[in-house]
Amino acid sequence: MTERGVNIKVQNLTHRYSARGPITFENVQLASNSGEVLAIIGRSGCGKSTLLHILAGLLRPTSGTVHLDDTLVVEPSPRWVMMFQAPHLFPWMLVSQNVGIGLRFARWGKQKIHKRVSETLQLVDLEDYTDSNVQDLSGGQQQRVALARSLVMEPELLMLDEPFSALDAFTRSALQHDVRSISKRLGINLVIVTHNIDEAVIMADRAVIMAGSPGKIVHEMPINLEDPRDSQDPKMQEMRTKLMEAFREATHAPNYESNSG
Repeated sequence: MTERGVNIKVQNLTHRYSARGPITFENVQLASNSGEVLAIIGRSGCGKSTLLHILAGLLRPTSGTVHLDDTLVVEPSPRWVMMFQAPHLFPWMLVSQNVGIGLRFARWGKQKIHKRVSETLQLVDLEDYTDSNVQDLSGGQQQRVALARSLVMEPELLMLDEPFSALDAFTRSALQHDVRSISKRLGINLVIVTHNIDEAVIMADRAVIMAGSPGKIVHEMPINLEDPRDSQDPKMQEMRTKLMEAFREATHAPNYESNSG
């Protein structure tokens, strides 16, 4: 797999679900360089998931534009893919069949599909589960299958909408570290939507904070930490504290906790 990434540019983005409905967010400006891991954090209702759906081409903005390099995003594409909280696997299919289904729709040959699926399962540490039934896997393993299905098409941008929030703490931590490592190995962009300060510090190169109604980007902060990231590292703890303080100041939320729902 070759390294790849994309420059993201969001300009004057405004969204409302109906002509007379409330504005979800307005005049959002956002940029991300090729290969960056960007976290969008905020409380429920600030519009962060809606923004991610627009980046993925799943929703149209009311006004404004999203460009990935020179391409205007108006619909979904294999170049930019999204993972959700639920893995949405096909329970009657084997792991390899779930991972390779997009390649089948793209009319790849069987040998080419087998090679790409095998490479991708190895990338996400599931090479021993190729012929397993997905319903026999743990929640974390199912999310790894969903990750492999997202990566098998070799996207330039992977978007994550709180995909680990339903997992136990140990599984969640392993996936957070592994997804960051994989993105850096492949050179692809990640955009992560989360309400979890710890997750942003573990995974991101930069965090932006959304707040208000309508939602706006009110603050951003670089997360300059060496890899691999260790939650016990004093520098990481210091960064977590700085981001928490920035969040509280930006959102006027003195009682906010990093692991709140």
